[in-house]
Amino acid sequence: MKRRIVTPALLAPEALAELKLWLGITTTQDDAPLGDLLRSALELCEGFTGTMPLTAECEEMLPLASTWQALATRPVQAITEVLAVDADGSATALAADAFAVELDAEGGGRVLVTAPGDAARLAVRFTAGLADSWAELPDSLRQGVMRLAAHQHRERESSGAAPVPPAAVASLWRPWRRMRLA
Repeated sequence: MKRRIVTPALLAPEALAELKLWLGITTTQDDAPLGDLLRSALELCEGFTGTMPLTAECEEMLPLASTWQALATRPVQAITEVLAVDADGSATALAADAFAVELDAEGGGRVLVTAPGDAARLAVRFTAGLADSWAELPDSLRQGVMRLAAHQHRERESSGAAPVPPAAVASLWRPWRRMRLA
């Protein structure tokens, strides 16, 4: 999968405040690195669970095919645009009657292109994510992200290779994990 985040999820100030409270930090001097740790923990959460935690606008590049093609990112909320990408990299939006889209109950999204024109590949733009805001994120995912960011902050000067995510975080995320058969 070649995915690009077009519009990233907004990390609410409450998330940073919660992490600072968890760590007992009262100053603002570490806000930027702590925000980076939260974003990194959200990415690791997605990698572990197979579910994008916070809603973002994304784009996936797909090869040109005459069959249904599934998007790798989950859960897809809406497929907003399908673009034909030429060999030189220029992209043109396909007409609504040149493709079909499907969303399933498990959060998957698929695209079928019926009239690709001169496209060499496709760019599919969509909205994906489990929650629109930090406050709406399920407690176990939010707590796992918080614990992982706190763990990474505490271990920043350690030379030991601790497992990531730690067992406590993995146990919070495991119910959300999507397993895929290869």
